[in-house]
Amino acid sequence: MKDNHFKFSTAVVGLPVLFVLFLWIIYWVQIRFDFDFYQHGIYPRDISGLQGILFSPFIHENLSHLYNNSIPLFVLLAALQFFYPKQSFAVIGYGILFSGLITWIIGRSNYHIGASGLIYVLVTFIFFKGIQTKYYRLVALSFAVVLLYGGMIWYVFPDVDASISWEGHLAGFITGFALTLLYKAPEYTKPIVYEWQKPDFNPDDDAFMKHFDENGNFVNTEKPEDEFETFSTYYNSDVFVNYTITKSELDDKL
Repeated sequence: MKDNHFKFSTAVVGLPVLFVLFLWIIYWVQIRFDFDFYQHGIYPRDISGLQGILFSPFIHENLSHLYNNSIPLFVLLAALQFFYPKQSFAVIGYGILFSGLITWIIGRSNYHIGASGLIYVLVTFIFFKGIQTKYYRLVALSFAVVLLYGGMIWYVFPDVDASISWEGHLAGFITGFALTLLYKAPEYTKPIVYEWQKPDFNPDDDAFMKHFDENGNFVNTEKPEDEFETFSTYYNSDVFVNYTITKSELDDKL
């Protein structure tokens, strides 16, 4: 594969910067004007709670909550944009939509807020898609994601921490994996096709193949007349051997 499959662009930095900056602006507006944005989070199985599918990733409870989500979001969005630029916006958009919808269906009767569901979408998508491509760079990225965020898997189970939305984490995990099946990554490696494997290959036109007969035996087609002689012998072996010596060497032996 050529390195130009992965091209650095301003979007690799710009996308995560703008996304995270927007989260901080929303939080600043919330504390500056004392807005209660929590009621715009996901409230499961309630019609008014459907609005949270779109709004909840941008609402955070406190500064610690926002900070803990900002760093992984920046890293994962940058990795997504660099390695999967054609799928990045679809993964983010559908990731927010479907993880929120699943949370609305399975969640406890409480407000669910925060971007952690999207983080689980990104971690799951990058990990499983890298394994599926079997391309060494993306597999290495998958293992790097596991080393950094592999411990997050425990928070998709209930009763680990009652204060977190494990339903949102599980919804993000399911959504991220489903998106790896929906969106195919580019073919980074191409199978090697040799000349003799091509359908239009003609052995008679190939300089190398001219040295072999129809049975695969080597034939010296470049031997000048009266200069070389070819002898055949068994040399105490079951394998028939053809070899060529010059006439001068033959005279010496005789």
